[in-house]
Amino acid sequence: MKNWCFLFIFLAPFYFFGQVMNPVKWEAKYTELPNGEGEIIVSATIEKGWHTYSQNVSPDAGPVPTTVNFSPGSNFELIGKAVEENVKEEFDKTFEMKIASFEGKAVIKQKLKRKNLKSFETPIKIEYMVCNDKQCLPPKTIDISLTVPAKK
Repeated sequence: MKNWCFLFIFLAPFYFFGQVMNPVKWEAKYTELPNGEGEIIVSATIEKGWHTYSQNVSPDAGPVPTTVNFSPGSNFELIGKAVEENVKEEFDKTFEMKIASFEGKAVIKQKLKRKNLKSFETPIKIEYMVCNDKQCLPPKTIDISLTVPAKK
């Protein structure tokens, strides 16, 4: 029994402190618009106390800006640039400058023009950096997939 207690006490810190912090959860959905257009809405839920940065932050300014890469092809083409919602600009203590960032929820919308009426799946690649008052986590790149339903 002593061996099990010793083993637990010795290994517990590695288990609890070795957990990967992931304060941002991403998802995507599709909304149909008139005239064969649609909109991909990429959103992030950000844990309290953390923030991620706007797409419109200069990478030379300090933090890694959020980038969302869509994969147009035989199924759709992009219309314009992605637009952000829920972004605010304020002084960032970590980088000692005014920077646009998201807290709580990030929303990035991209309009598209469908090239056909069938259902298709499209990959979305997101790169972002997340910080709080004390630290920044290394930039992270994730891949998510979105199924666009057939147009009725």
